Amino acid sequence: MACPCGSGAPYDDCCGRWHRSPGTAPTPEALMRSRFTAFARGDAAYLLRTWHPDTRPRTLDLTGGPRYTRLEVLSADGGTMFHQNGTVHFRAHYTDRGRPGVLEEHSRFTRENNTWLYVGPN
Repeated sequence: MACPCGSGAPYDDCCGRWHRSPGTAPTPEALMRSRFTAFARGDAAYLLRTWHPDTRPRTLDLTGGPRYTRLEVLSADGGTMFHQNGTVHFRAHYTDRGRPGVLEEHSRFTRENNTWLYVGPN
């Protein structure tokens, strides 16, 4: 099965490896892709684990919400081994009650203890 993040790679070789591991993806863009895939697959535990504690909700209920169908990464800035912060500009396509929609966001990420975490929209 192809990974929902749009990389073209199989899920197990792409975002699935981050979903199964105790760590997180190595860059903000990879983390954004793995988080999109977690939304698409309903993996609330991974989303909460990769969310910065200062902005993370206590719980996350993904039942009955939009069904995420496609991700477009428009740009990524920062996020190398020399950065502590990075941003990713993306569009997440979804359907909600049969109607299509698009969520566009500039997301902020920070690295703490060598682990990238989602902070929130920029």
